[in-house]
Amino acid sequence: MEIRPIKTPTDYQATLKEIELLMVAEADTPEGDRLDVLVTLVEAYEREHYPIDFPDPVEAIKFRMEQQGLTVEDLVPVIGRKNRVYEILARKRPLTLRMIEGLHETFSIPAESLIKHSSHRRGHAA
Repeated sequence: MEIRPIKTPTDYQATLKEIELLMVAEADTPEGDRLDVLVTLVEAYEREHYPIDFPDPVEAIKFRMEQQGLTVEDLVPVIGRKNRVYEILARKRPLTLRMIEGLHETFSIPAESLIKHSSHRRGHAA
């Protein structure tokens, strides 16, 4: 099984095509082993060349709301009155530390997503 590192976008595209052909391979076969190795190489290449950033806080909240079928009412105990929830969702008011902690603990929204905008904003104000 000759396998080379993925060094260029062309190598990457070729490897993706080969993975697509191998998707039907059964585990513990030479084809299955090749598929595992190629997927590992693609993951390493993507981590380096296409890093995934956390979403901004509002998008993270909206995603969780959609995912869990939550309403503005469900956020009131964590964020505050309905008008405050709407201000947060409209990006008119920043999240407080208490809100970030509550959203993380109550709805399992990654804290990194919730604090991203706040720390980014401080960097511009300095």
